[in-house]
Amino acid sequence: MKRRFWLAITLLVILTSAILSSRSATVKKAVVLTKKEAKANAVTSAYAGYVSDIYQSAGLKTTGLDYPVFQKAVTGYYNLKQNRKLATSSSVVAIVDFNKASTQKRMWIVDLVKKQLLLNTWVAHGQGSGGDMPTQFSDRNESHQSSLGFYVTDDVYYGKHGRSLRLDGMDSGFNSHARSRAVVLHAADYVCENTIKQLGRLGRSFGCPAVSPEVSNKIIDLIKGKNMLYVNADVNGYTSKYLNENFVADFANPADSSMAITKAGL
Repeated sequence: MKRRFWLAITLLVILTSAILSSRSATVKKAVVLTKKEAKANAVTSAYAGYVSDIYQSAGLKTTGLDYPVFQKAVTGYYNLKQNRKLATSSSVVAIVDFNKASTQKRMWIVDLVKKQLLLNTWVAHGQGSGGDMPTQFSDRNESHQSSLGFYVTDDVYYGKHGRSLRLDGMDSGFNSHARSRAVVLHAADYVCENTIKQLGRLGRSFGCPAVSPEVSNKIIDLIKGKNMLYVNADVNGYTSKYLNENFVADFANPADSSMAITKAGL
């Protein structure tokens, strides 16, 4: 009888110890997860604050650049930077928002290091994309439509539109045929205020982001040589691997003008 009693007591002690040990491990795991989540939230918050600071410092709201569009552009910039698609010294982003009509100045060039707006101007869309407001976008040859997404600028050349800038599309299925379509940034006389007064809109290209001859050289010089151009529009189905905010949130603010990104020390 006594042997059974002590056996029962021993089993009870072992079971209790196992339960307490399991609970302790669960609590420790929960604490670790909570710390990781807190760290991730802190880094994400720091990144959002960094983007917001540039947006406000550069006075972008007053020029009509919507914050969500700017945030996407900066997110894409850092993803491209980490994938070594951009020049090491790159600190400038060019943004085109085709949610806006052609009568509006819907192209912006921003220096992320200096937190400055360098230029805000008109830009034409493709004639196949619509009249004043573009609604159709394509990466097909002969579509004469604009293509959405992230581009990396390349070299300057002289063609039928004069001094022009070659572009490489980074988003497969959306703008990756930019080279074969000869989609480049070039000057066009129909991108001006007089055309808007005459037609009620800008003239249109064959799919290229055409700009005013008055500022074309300035734009080309600002963004040539492995810098980023982002063309935005709210279109169902557009996706890009360069809009990965979780990836970007693992990195801290740039430490210097080279825009080198380092792991966040949070």
